[in-house]
Order: sequence, then structure tokens, then C-alpha cells
Amino acid sequence: MSSATATQHVDLLLVEDQSSDAELALRALRTLDLGTRLHRIGNGAEALDFIFGRNAHADRSAEAPPGLILLDLKLPKVSGHEVLRALKSDERTRQVPIVVLSSSGERSDVEQCYALGANSYVVKPVDFNAFTETVQRIGTYWLQTNEGAGTCMP
Repeated sequence: MSSATATQHVDLLLVEDQSSDAELALRALRTLDLGTRLHRIGNGAEALDFIFGRNAHADRSAEAPPGLILLDLKLPKVSGHEVLRALKSDERTRQVPIVVLSSSGERSDVEQCYALGANSYVVKPVDFNAFTETVQRIGTYWLQTNEGAGTCMP
């Protein structure tokens, strides 16, 4: 499921519990050939362990966070809101760009995510082609166009 091992730096971390959405997103990003190292985690608790180098991911350094995180909100174990809160409140990960990629277009979800520090909020298109194009636009913008993505870490 991942193209990076736990000890490697990860340029993009996808936190998504739906396998079909995750595989489609990863496939869309790979077709861009950005030279990006991708990793996918399926629940919020493991995402926090991965990012902070805990438990099964103790071999990872919390000092080398991903350069970009695509975060679903409706996750098992720990919600996307809680993951976002934890990452934006920690000095080591505060500046990591986090794009919420959710099926929820609820105004309260959007507002809460921005209040917690999300850098962007995108509602997942239900159409296959639109979903692929949206993920590619996100990847291109944050990993290629945007200045300093993932390089402003403390």
C-alpha cells in the first residue's frame, strides 16, 4: 500500500480509511511523476503514531514529518479533526501543510477544520475523473507550485 518504508522520509502522507479512495488518490498522484514518496495510513491513531514516531513506527523520527498531509475527517480510532488538532498544536508539525480531503461539505466541518489550522479543505468529488483531477491538482499545487511546502520545518 505504500511506496515508502517506515524509516524513509515521506513527502506526502495520505490518511484515508476507504481503500478505494486511497488507491485512486495514490494512483492519481503517481501519474504526475513528481518524484514524491507516498505513504498511506488507514486510521487516525496510526497516523499520529507514524508522524510522531511512536509504537509500531518508533523507527521514524518525529523531526522528519511529511511535507504534505491529505487528511480524511471520518477516520476510525481517532477522527480527522483530532489528528488535525494534534498536528497543528505541536511545534514539530505545526507548519506541515494539511489538506482536508473529505466527503463532508458541511459548513461546520469546514469552519472547524480552518479554526484548527487546516491549510485547505476540499470536498471529494464523487465522479471518478473529477476525483482524480482534484487529487492531481492538490498534489501539483502543494508539491510543485507552492513555495516552501514541507521545507519550513523547525
